[in-house]
Amino acid sequence: MLASFMEGLLCCLPSKSTNVVVPVETSEPTNGYEFIEVKPGRLLRVRHIIPERLVVEQPTGQGGCVSCKRRISVFCNGQLFIENLGDRAATELKTCQNGDTEPNSTVEVELTDCGNSSPPAGVAGTRSDSVTAGKVVTSEMGAGGDPPANLKAETSQNRRRGKLKRTVVIDCERKISACKGTHPDVALFFIHGVGGSLDIWRNQLDFFSRLGYEVIAPDLAGHGSSSAPPIPAAYTFYALAEDMRLIFKRYARKRNILIGHSYGVSFCTFLAHEYPDEIHKMVMINGGGPTALEPSLFSVFNLPSCVLDCLSPLLRWSFLKAGFAHQGAKEKRLLKENNAFNVSSFVLRAMMSGQYWPEGDEVYHSELTVPILLVHGIHDKFVPVDEDQRMAEILLIGFLKVLEEGSHMVMMECPEAVNTLLHEFFLWEPATPPPPKSKARPETAKAPIDNSKTAPDSAKVRPATALQGSLNRAAEVKFDRGDKK
Repeated sequence: MLASFMEGLLCCLPSKSTNVVVPVETSEPTNGYEFIEVKPGRLLRVRHIIPERLVVEQPTGQGGCVSCKRRISVFCNGQLFIENLGDRAATELKTCQNGDTEPNSTVEVELTDCGNSSPPAGVAGTRSDSVTAGKVVTSEMGAGGDPPANLKAETSQNRRRGKLKRTVVIDCERKISACKGTHPDVALFFIHGVGGSLDIWRNQLDFFSRLGYEVIAPDLAGHGSSSAPPIPAAYTFYALAEDMRLIFKRYARKRNILIGHSYGVSFCTFLAHEYPDEIHKMVMINGGGPTALEPSLFSVFNLPSCVLDCLSPLLRWSFLKAGFAHQGAKEKRLLKENNAFNVSSFVLRAMMSGQYWPEGDEVYHSELTVPILLVHGIHDKFVPVDEDQRMAEILLIGFLKVLEEGSHMVMMECPEAVNTLLHEFFLWEPATPPPPKSKARPETAKAPIDNSKTAPDSAKVRPATALQGSLNRAAEVKFDRGDKK
């Protein structure tokens, strides 16, 4: 640490900083690493693995079609009113903490406060949910379908929302099927966050490539072995998002799955919003809440680069303290081996000050029709679990999984658990609805049936209620949100 401090101090004296990072020369192009020139002089290192598939298996099964019907009303006073109109998206895919399915719901969101939200708790019967100022209110309907008195008072208060600003209507059918490693039309994209590199996905890349998946993982500009332009404008959200767009268009298949971590989740969201028909599923790992990006005015990263060079040992120790659940020799080795938080102070300062994305608000996220899995490490000190819970409430098809052992770098701390969750999500598909019952002919329906003569007691016709219950159980969803209880 003392040597690093002296290097930073010597860097401050001539008022220069080591802000130039050039790609390393590689003599093994067949090892899965490629250098892609997204712009003149802007090179990104990409690890691209195409496994050898002995048996090419075409996708089997019809999958499930989800009706994505949603009306989003935005008011001038900052409120967001969401009405879920699709039957399957609301009744099968939205699953509460206790496993009960959630019927069509109406959600009202106060955009000015989104830090203290909590997931709705499942109750029996018809529900009416409203989220106001980050609080969820759930009430059962009274007899005859009439709401109770306290809900009527709150409903009348919610009606005074002010002037309607705009309305967004989503109405589409989305086919969701399982993605196996032997499917030749599936590609997995892994995008890291600030200070990381593609090496943080080492366990995931090796695991899924052995299963037969084609995997693509780029280094962001200034990170890992990608080139680092010496101008701050090269590290804004829009510049980095354009890099990821070019990488995606270069390697995209028919069905693509995006996996993002931290700041990388924002680029995955951007791509899923831009290419909804080409992206099959998406995974958000400790990505935070559905709020627009805006750089902080009072941050240590606003200090000059030479000062950050002097503070680099302290920043690295702080990242180890907040990014991992434990701070031992294993975690320090993971940081060093996976090249995490090993960027120049210039790049780090430019990345933090360039996080400006006003379009990425709650309306933007609520328009996504891609099935999304949210993975959160409960010990994460950068992203509270409330933010991921908020994201799960806003998303149309979202599932939240909380790991009790991991922190912000959960894919490095708990690779087996994360790989299992991701693989199950890749293989998940909605339950196929049962075929409609054929109507009996009138002459057959009129004829009396004597069960005692036509069939034994064990084969008698079951009551209609029992038959309906079996159909409902057959239509249950195969993959639930599994929120932390």
